[in-house]
Amino acid sequence: MKEALGKKVAQLTTLMELTSLVNSTLDTRVIRHRAIEAAAKLANTETGSLLLIDAETGDLFFEVALGDKGDILKEMRLSKGQGIAGWVAQTGEGVIINDADSDPRFYSGADRKSSFKTRNMICLPVKTKDRVLGVLQAINKKEGIFDSEDMEILTALANQVATAVENAGLYGELKETFYDTAEALAETIEKRDPYTGGHTHRVMSYAMEIGKKMGLSEKHLEDLRLAAILHDIGKIGVRDNILMKNGRLDKEECAMMNQHTEYGSEILEHVKKLSHVIPGVRSHHEKYDGTGYPDGLAGRGIPLVARIIAVADAFDAMTSDRPYRKALSAATAVEELRKFSGLQFDPEVVDHFVSFMDNRGGDAA
Repeated sequence: MKEALGKKVAQLTTLMELTSLVNSTLDTRVIRHRAIEAAAKLANTETGSLLLIDAETGDLFFEVALGDKGDILKEMRLSKGQGIAGWVAQTGEGVIINDADSDPRFYSGADRKSSFKTRNMICLPVKTKDRVLGVLQAINKKEGIFDSEDMEILTALANQVATAVENAGLYGELKETFYDTAEALAETIEKRDPYTGGHTHRVMSYAMEIGKKMGLSEKHLEDLRLAAILHDIGKIGVRDNILMKNGRLDKEECAMMNQHTEYGSEILEHVKKLSHVIPGVRSHHEKYDGTGYPDGLAGRGIPLVARIIAVADAFDAMTSDRPYRKALSAATAVEELRKFSGLQFDPEVVDHFVSFMDNRGGDAA
């Protein structure tokens, strides 16, 4: 009795810990991995996996697969109805299989590919009221066989996973809508200048490639993406006769154009949730040697996001036609970046951008 009570307390503690995680983060990869670890712990199994349904094809793919064979399984896909997982996804019903080899639904291809032996499993749908999102599996009970108690506790877990997957999906859709809206706004501003069409998207793409090369975290990559999209938003405050001038700007006009970085930061100051974007917008024309604008920052005193955007922005400007000159080739633009590395640009950022260009053959996007 005491042992059974202790087991229940341990199970409830595990579920509570997962609930806390679901409510505290929208990092779906963390939630999903921890959920499958919890499933294996709750059911006392050797391993576990989470398969999700591809919305386009209906196939199941391994989103999480614990153990040293997990990476092999992630290369596999199950077609509609294939295997026990496919059957569960198709019917929306959970099932206990205490002798996998004797079940006609069992697909041994995964075992052959991973050199793993599935003896038994409990397989449950991860579903909302409207649809099945995927399948949760706990495989190879360490002691005894699966029973109704395992089914009950893992059903509760699967419901939590479904909520997390659905909420994260909705959050992802909302986030993409926000980014798309921001990019549409930036492109609207671009349309005032016929020579900068597509500039925002290209700068964002280059900046993201640099950020990935530099190993930035997902959070910092998101901040970089948004700052790159909005880096020229301040140009909305620059007069048309300057922004659209068919020739080089004189000294006074340059000073007016340069104010777009300050205009941009002032605009974003009115949106508290975008305060983290301001450094990249305000400082993307600072120079590594301290001769840039608007604040004369130098070296590592320039925010990293701004140093990255500066390289992406300069490369796109050089490889785009202007009223007073034709576009430079990608190779020539790269040489210019190298030439001014340590003066105008952060040498580390330039190195990573050059590495990216070398890997793609030097062609501009």
